[in-house]
Amino acid sequence: MTVLTSTPAPAATTVAAAPLAPAARLLPALAAVYRAQLARAKVARIPLMFVASFQSIGILVMMRGVVDSGDNPSARAVVAGSSVLVVAFVALNLLAQYFGRLRATGGLDHYATLPVPAASVVLGAAAAYASFTLPGALVTAGFGAVLFGLSPAHLWVLVVVVPLAGAALSGIGATLGLLAPKQELATMAGQLGMSAALLLGVLPASHLPAAVRALRDLLPSTYGVDAFAATFASRPHWSLVLADLAVCAGVGVLSLALATWSYRRATTR
Repeated sequence: MTVLTSTPAPAATTVAAAPLAPAARLLPALAAVYRAQLARAKVARIPLMFVASFQSIGILVMMRGVVDSGDNPSARAVVAGSSVLVVAFVALNLLAQYFGRLRATGGLDHYATLPVPAASVVLGAAAAYASFTLPGALVTAGFGAVLFGLSPAHLWVLVVVVPLAGAALSGIGATLGLLAPKQELATMAGQLGMSAALLLGVLPASHLPAAVRALRDLLPSTYGVDAFAATFASRPHWSLVLADLAVCAGVGVLSLALATWSYRRATTR
């Protein structure tokens, strides 16, 4: 009698999954995105600076016909507002168009596949675009100071005003571009935002109706305008300048955080 014995089947071999590479840290990722965006923006650097500065200088010339020169609040507001408008044109208008185009063409999918934090993408693009605004803002402020007879002694304050106002406006511009359902709507939203920065930032606040002044307080760049305008006075109140800059910085942090959330929302839908 033959006894059948069954041979046990060989145990299935399990292959351990290879660990994923760690995600890049915020600062190195931010630097990499910034360099990449800066290299792209260099192609349009000269036209960008020319257009942003030319329109602000044109507004200065136009406002000189209706605002008296000399050390007065209206002249200071016009020069400061026109200088910060250079930042608004790039950080708000062009950045809204850029992110709107990325979303419409599928460019966000490329960044979504990279192991980089969402904040580094938003901050890197915003910093690259804002890097070209300081020379134009300085040229505009210097021209305005001469045109309106103001002292150019404190133009160095723009080195602080431009990054803070640029951060606040960049966050708004990126949010508009990322949340707009269509590229055309992102472009329109960016242009409307720049128009608001023009009307509420360049026109003297004392000449605006009370309801419009309330709207002006909601635009973060106006705090940078007020801070810079105060430095044209013969004796600037530096405590008020620092307070306005602190508000601008706080709103900038909030707007960039909102832009980061908008980026995550746009890349996960």
